[in-house]
Amino acid sequence: MLHTVRTVSLGHTSTSFFPFKPSHPSSSIAFYMEQSPFLSFNLKNSNQPRLTLQASSHKHEANAVSPRNEESVVHGLSETIVGVLGGGQLGRMLCQAASQMAIKVMVLDPQENCPASSFSYQHMVGSFDDSATVEEFAKRCGVLTFEIEHVNVTTLEKLEKQGVVCQPKASTIRIIQDKYLQKVHFSKHGIPLPEFMQIDDLEGAKKIGELFGYPLMIKSRRLAYDGRGNAVAKSEEELASAVDALGGFDRGLYAEKWAPFVKELAVIVARGRDNTISCYPVVETVHRDNICHIVKAPADVKWKIRERATEVAFNAVNSLEGAGVFAVELFLTEDGQILLNEVAPRPHNSGHHTIESCYTSQYEQHLRAVVGLPLGNPSMKTPAAIMYNILGEEEGELGFQVAHQLMKRALTIPDASIHWYDKPEMRRQRKMGHITIVGPSLSILEGNLATIIEGEKLDDKTAVAPHVAIIMGSDSDLPVMKDAAKILEMFGVPHEVRIISAHRTPDLMFHYASSAHKRGIQVIIAGAGGAAHLPGMVAAMTPLPVVGVPVRGSTLGGVDSLLSIVQMPRGVPVATVAVNNATNAGLLAVRILSVADESLMSRMIQYQEDQKESVLTKGEKLEKLGWESYLNDSN
Repeated sequence: MLHTVRTVSLGHTSTSFFPFKPSHPSSSIAFYMEQSPFLSFNLKNSNQPRLTLQASSHKHEANAVSPRNEESVVHGLSETIVGVLGGGQLGRMLCQAASQMAIKVMVLDPQENCPASSFSYQHMVGSFDDSATVEEFAKRCGVLTFEIEHVNVTTLEKLEKQGVVCQPKASTIRIIQDKYLQKVHFSKHGIPLPEFMQIDDLEGAKKIGELFGYPLMIKSRRLAYDGRGNAVAKSEEELASAVDALGGFDRGLYAEKWAPFVKELAVIVARGRDNTISCYPVVETVHRDNICHIVKAPADVKWKIRERATEVAFNAVNSLEGAGVFAVELFLTEDGQILLNEVAPRPHNSGHHTIESCYTSQYEQHLRAVVGLPLGNPSMKTPAAIMYNILGEEEGELGFQVAHQLMKRALTIPDASIHWYDKPEMRRQRKMGHITIVGPSLSILEGNLATIIEGEKLDDKTAVAPHVAIIMGSDSDLPVMKDAAKILEMFGVPHEVRIISAHRTPDLMFHYASSAHKRGIQVIIAGAGGAAHLPGMVAAMTPLPVVGVPVRGSTLGGVDSLLSIVQMPRGVPVATVAVNNATNAGLLAVRILSVADESLMSRMIQYQEDQKESVLTKGEKLEKLGWESYLNDSN
């Protein structure tokens, strides 16, 4: 087989034809001519030409190439060349992560200008479903992996027998490719699933409809993604049209009992070559027209639901073979069950947010896993993140204009990042890019996302979310509570001040306390009058730290409030400070926040230094002037 090498450098393109085979298939990109000295390409420096290999049927042309006698090896974190079948947006982001780690990634994709092409170490133009092309591509790689599972699995099995390393394993790809076989596999391993059955004809479908009830989900076994390959029959009369919409029974279909889900969840799971398994936080996925539209991280569900979702995802991936990142899609039902929907053996749309929100992105993690490096930390480094898919709204140039306007609005949002896939053709519902926003809470990020989508200008007053809430039962407490606000202002901590009575507005108190953490509030300072109910009731309804400020009353001087606060029942903690000392409450809030904020910690240390300096200065002045002059001077 002869190949085309297309060299692109400084805007000029030249093409040569020559036969080659690998000299070091597991660690180098040097090729040599048959019966000729070595011919090598050094791609280490960014100013070197980028090579695009293209499968070709040209016959040998003598003297087409002048051979060179040197061989170059490009050094990096791993000398293993990672071959990726597919060069779409997932391949593109894999290449971007690889460039930061000095890992070389080759892609095989039929489109010469596929999204991954401009970022790849090398791009071979050819079909990842063609056996001969995949075998040819594999010779140049140390490990094969995938950004799309619709590949020639028979070829992968053949290559594995020849010693080619595929991650994940070909056996896993075979299971995942056929959604019916996937369900059978997971069912055998005790993974909770919606009920399902294969259907071969209309009569069989009707019997399953009687058994499972309606609506009934009809699915294609193969080549289905982004909602394609799914059809819903709401009644027996709609079965025939649902089957026809999927291409008929010859396509290979199965039926699935309708899962009455309330949310769709997903977990990105990574497994290393040493079988170490690491799970990312559970996310919620919101779909529009069966395409992932929005991803919220972490999912706003109870902790037990997160634990169960993670357990199901872990067990599902543990039942498969091979290393890499796997995306596990799940249903959360009305009665709190977690059911597995399907698994993708690759990076996934539900993990895009990890680039900005996690210590290790899913793309870096996939490369670590398939190469054999230690897995990275999958936890989130920001409290919340939201990902929005930029889908084609219009065809052609108009669609590009709409998408570009959306991205321009995103640039006005704090902590928003844009990822454009550089696809040359715009089509409706096509994934063209995505936007990720990170911040203190999902509710704030949802508001920012609405600003991007609706095109409204961001309100400066709401651009920065309050971190501390100062609440009191009456405005009569404000002269005391204002000191906490002054401290927070001095330290630059965003805050809000509200009047909320435990006795006169209990419903408002309940809603405020139970939702505060979702709005990004991190500490609550509550004034406590004579009854001192507000701090305790709020602490019973929120997971946040609550600092109660005993406010001096007319009868017992605030001692009643102090004693009431410190006698809270076990399980409902309320911190407190001296009577009428909202200054200390503000300082305590700052110290709580500074544990996770180096800038605040530094300012608190400086505050303490200033306090010390103030005392020393006063001491020197007293010593110098004497106490009488000191007092007269102070007056």
